[in-house]
Amino acid sequence: MRYAALLVCALAGAALAESGVFTRGRALFTDSFANMAQWTAELEQPGKVEARHGVLSVDVPAGCTVWFRPELSGPVLIQYEARMVQAGGANDRVSDLNAFWMATDSRSPGELFATKRSGKFADYDRLRTYYVGQGGNTNTTTRFRRYTGDAGNRPLLPEHDLNKPEVLLRPNVWQTVQLVAMGKRIQYYRDGALIFDFTDVAPYTRGHFAFRTTKSHVQLRHFAVYRIAPLLSPELH
Repeated sequence: MRYAALLVCALAGAALAESGVFTRGRALFTDSFANMAQWTAELEQPGKVEARHGVLSVDVPAGCTVWFRPELSGPVLIQYEARMVQAGGANDRVSDLNAFWMATDSRSPGELFATKRSGKFADYDRLRTYYVGQGGNTNTTTRFRRYTGDAGNRPLLPEHDLNKPEVLLRPNVWQTVQLVAMGKRIQYYRDGALIFDFTDVAPYTRGHFAFRTTKSHVQLRHFAVYRIAPLLSPELH
């Protein structure tokens, strides 16, 4: 397959071009958020999850996971824009812009949606997935985890537990999020800046993507999944 010799994305192109890691190919999936046809939500408590006029709005008082229904197979780049709303609403807490990607559930590894999940965070320990919690714990931490599918186990390496202001959230500002699953190379970018760069010796190469948050009001737009190819270090794919 031929890939466009374009470095990832005009929205964050300069910083990614400098990284020289991969090229972006064709779009595999896009969503303009006219409706929820490609999404399903799991809510711990009743809340508001709706897509219209190009924006997916998640306004919830507790845990919520919004799954993209199609399964993904790497190497892929998942990209979207997100904004944490702070406008006086009951759930307008600037915290927890989170994501799962390449996720399967150890309870039903062949079909993610065969297992019912509650929306409560602990119920996702049984996933095999990559996870970033950006601005977690009331916007004091940004963390990367590789879940192994074991109940009660959320592995966290010290170098993946960050708290500097530049990796936390800002209210009412759109940011571009990019998630990479390219063989052994797993990455998380915010506005073109690389936050996590992980080499996985036993990578998850297929699975589902989800937005995740808890007690917050998040807006999302311009969702797309692209095929990618490595520029350098072919041993990492």
